[in-house]
Amino acid sequence: MNLSVAEQMAVIKRGTVEVLIEKELEEKLATSLKSGVPLKIKAGFDPTAPDLHLGHTVLIQKLRQFQQLGHEVNFLIGDFTGMIGDPTGKSETRKVLTREDVLRNAETYKEQVFKILDPAKTRVVFNSDWLNELGCGGMIALASKYTVARMLERDDFHKRYTSQQPIAIHEFLYPLIQGYDSVAMKADIELGGTDQKFNLLMGRELQREWGQPPQCVLTMPLLEGLDGVNKMSKSLGNYIGISDPADDIFGKIMSISDELMLRYYELLSDLTIAELETLRGDLKSHALHPMAAKKRLGREIVSRFHGAGTGEIAEENFVKRFKENEIPEDMQQVTFNLTDGSVLLAKAMTEAGLTKSNGEGRRAIDGGGVKLNGEKVGDTNLELTAVGEYIVQIGKRRFARIVVI
Repeated sequence: MNLSVAEQMAVIKRGTVEVLIEKELEEKLATSLKSGVPLKIKAGFDPTAPDLHLGHTVLIQKLRQFQQLGHEVNFLIGDFTGMIGDPTGKSETRKVLTREDVLRNAETYKEQVFKILDPAKTRVVFNSDWLNELGCGGMIALASKYTVARMLERDDFHKRYTSQQPIAIHEFLYPLIQGYDSVAMKADIELGGTDQKFNLLMGRELQREWGQPPQCVLTMPLLEGLDGVNKMSKSLGNYIGISDPADDIFGKIMSISDELMLRYYELLSDLTIAELETLRGDLKSHALHPMAAKKRLGREIVSRFHGAGTGEIAEENFVKRFKENEIPEDMQQVTFNLTDGSVLLAKAMTEAGLTKSNGEGRRAIDGGGVKLNGEKVGDTNLELTAVGEYIVQIGKRRFARIVVI
């Protein structure tokens, strides 16, 4: 694509939290247009777990947009840094992974990211290629570029230091090494989540030390999970895995709130900016029902990870399942987190608006008028103790969806 600087900036800024420094990025884009040399885009991923979820794909989707703009995308697998463990946002030292763990996870990453990125236009690089060669002397020289006082300005380190929580020396090396990756790659732009801002800016500082033009930094938001509150996370159970079965992905997307649906569209969808604005307008004017918009999103996401046509099949399965059980597709939804304790069904019914009080909920159960996932409930003190999605029904026409994460 040969878009103007302004047109490229509109695409690049879509969904971003910050662009640092915006004027510098415009200058880089202008130089690239004039010279015909694409910018070198970098995003790093430590293979600390074997599978990716939709939260991880926010950055990958932005990389895809850079590819469509004609720039060079470098997907950096942190096989060296993955063995250290990124201390960002951690209140304690992370467990160090073995080389075997990291390499095994890296292989699955390569398979998964090409469901989004064009493999012919993607350079997959490993930071062990240059970090193994750095050696002890090079590592000491790198460590001399930054002070302990500056490192302790970082929020998570500061909190751990003031609360007398241990900070291992190797954790201080992590942001330095991530910054050095940008030096080794001569990156023009680096992408990362908002929690990575300290590490991303380190790349700018170290590039200056090495006499390179400092990279521009794009921070992307951390995608909320199914609860619409917390960051998408496997540990919280509020995630959609990109290797999940097609029907599961579609069903989970159908369970998100209308507000979260728009956020997913902005950060994950291939809709153009104009198409996204049309969607927003149609939803606001009620020309488009939120349920229809969710189905469209579900089809797109499922087809991306399972192949063309699978989204339509997943939609058919979803509709069929609800019709066979005479369950409406659109219903009130409430979300609970198991970390707060098990969920009393009677309480969930009240919070979903099916009953006015927990006592009324218990009486409805005692009277035999309540079904949970199609099965009659007999225990007035029934508690939901497992992560999952539950359809609760009172009588013939009153339904609610309870999501436990």
